[in-house]
Amino acid sequence: MIVDVEPLYYMVTGQFPLHRLFHTYIGVSPVIAATVGLFAGALRLAAVVPVPDVFGWKQLTLRAVVIGAALGGYSHIVFDSIMHSDIRPLAPFSQSNALFQVVPLQTLHLSCIGAGALGLVVLGVRKMLRGKSDSAKR
Repeated sequence: MIVDVEPLYYMVTGQFPLHRLFHTYIGVSPVIAATVGLFAGALRLAAVVPVPDVFGWKQLTLRAVVIGAALGGYSHIVFDSIMHSDIRPLAPFSQSNALFQVVPLQTLHLSCIGAGALGLVVLGVRKMLRGKSDSAKR
């Protein structure tokens, strides 16, 4: 989501193209690194200062955050490359976007909704299984 501050800025200021540096594989990499760094810093801070554990973030491992940030950042570029004509995902090496409209926009949206629904089902099943194992321990 952080990378979408870039096109928001360009929309508000009326500058085109909207998708620039952060919508390239090279440009999103420092955003991923910053996300991981901020998480690591927040964990260190939480060891010294009482910080709320909203959504259980303190239980996340650094490895999980690295994987999640990388998957999220790079897949964001892939999905936006499919739907936005102004993205140049391989810049500065190439100004082309071979993924633009590789699948219809409706198919992309339905796939994202389906993936989100599947993720919710997986989370529900995991929570249900944890509940059963917790009650078996009692």
